[in-house]
Amino acid sequence: MGDRPTMAEFGHKRGKRQDDSGLGSVVDFLLANARLVLGVGGAAVLAIATLAVKRLIDRATSPRDEGDPKAEQKTLEESWQDLALIKATQNPPKKQRREDLSEPLLLPARPPVPEPRDCSAPLETLQVESGPQRCLTLQEKLLLHYSSHLAIPEEQVALAQQLARGICTELQNFLQSKCSELPFGSLFLSGPLLDGLGALTADRVDFMLPVVLDPGLWSLIPGEETVVRNPQYWMIKRTDLEYFPRGRSPWDRFIVGRYLSSNALNEMLHKMLMASINWPAIGSLLGSVIRPVVASEELKLEVKHDQVELSVTLFPVVEMENKVLLAAPPEGLVENLWLESFYKAEVSKVKELDAGDCGARQYCLRILNGVCKSHPSLRKLSGGPLMHVVLHLSATSSDWAEGSLAARFQQVLEELVGYLEKGVLPSYFNHKINLFCELLEEEIDEMGFMLYRAVSEPELLLKEK
Repeated sequence: MGDRPTMAEFGHKRGKRQDDSGLGSVVDFLLANARLVLGVGGAAVLAIATLAVKRLIDRATSPRDEGDPKAEQKTLEESWQDLALIKATQNPPKKQRREDLSEPLLLPARPPVPEPRDCSAPLETLQVESGPQRCLTLQEKLLLHYSSHLAIPEEQVALAQQLARGICTELQNFLQSKCSELPFGSLFLSGPLLDGLGALTADRVDFMLPVVLDPGLWSLIPGEETVVRNPQYWMIKRTDLEYFPRGRSPWDRFIVGRYLSSNALNEMLHKMLMASINWPAIGSLLGSVIRPVVASEELKLEVKHDQVELSVTLFPVVEMENKVLLAAPPEGLVENLWLESFYKAEVSKVKELDAGDCGARQYCLRILNGVCKSHPSLRKLSGGPLMHVVLHLSATSSDWAEGSLAARFQQVLEELVGYLEKGVLPSYFNHKINLFCELLEEEIDEMGFMLYRAVSEPELLLKEK
């Protein structure tokens, strides 16, 4: 009894059905006469909009299979399709005006087929000549977007690298004089500023600080066996304490519960960056202003120069057993975890593949990273996720020549939509790791909707935000 509708509810629903029936008659009449009233183009737009709205209404009023993940995934994909369909009808293509109906319509000239590129020629030197008398192809639009929005002046890159190396040298000298008891390796630079695959501007660089461990005193614990059960995080365990008691390793001072604590090491370095280093003097020497970021949990510096601004992040790094682990634990109470990084392997693999087939993967990645960083809803896809999608796609698509740049660009978008539908993007180097595991459902939906539209209309991503 409790599930049966009341009379008022029943009357309301029945009246609504009658209203819908009346509205349907009007829509049928409009569609039947749309060609006469609106013309062929207007009739097509009206039909598409009507179909999309009807599908959305039907889906909203039909019962859902709450426990069926395949049904939920299908519903998600259909929602993206319908939303994209409705959005497309909001901006119908403009009709070409014809002042003299006796003159035939002028068709745009066909773009010339690009000549094959010499593999040794840098992609950055490509030029796009666009004339007002023809439409640009997607390939030309991508090249034009890169040259006008994403290419970084060489002088700016050189100055930023020079600044970064100067700061790196001063920090290395300080560590050697003040922390001589700790066997740190030589600092080195990393990040988009060096590899050129993801930078929109020369404004970010990472300092990698090697932590040299004695393999006879330390061992790695796989991520699946850690408290977070995440294969991307590892623990570094102190071994043989019975035979080699505390104090034998200089890193024993950072042990928490028999494990090398990434948090403890970061806290020591944070205090040092904040209070022990004379940054005003170093900045004056390099013609810039250097300030440590006090509020950040990461080890960050802000560098301001007359011509460039840099954000520097310091990462203690352990390389053991063919693993590269960063002192970048997840948020929470766990302080002994180390994040496995694939960045070095990612960049090396992409460059190796391009060198092998004279491919344009790096160029495609620069455009994709620039596009994602230009759209707030897509920023979390830039960097690692895009790199892994391109690597996965390289295993199945062999044609990465420059002439296929537009096709591969669209294919990457299609692959991203597929991964977002599943909510899973496996790492290229370890399929147990899901690179989407930290994304919220709302973020996935927003990314999926935007990319679904971009698959059929890639120019949406090239518009300035």
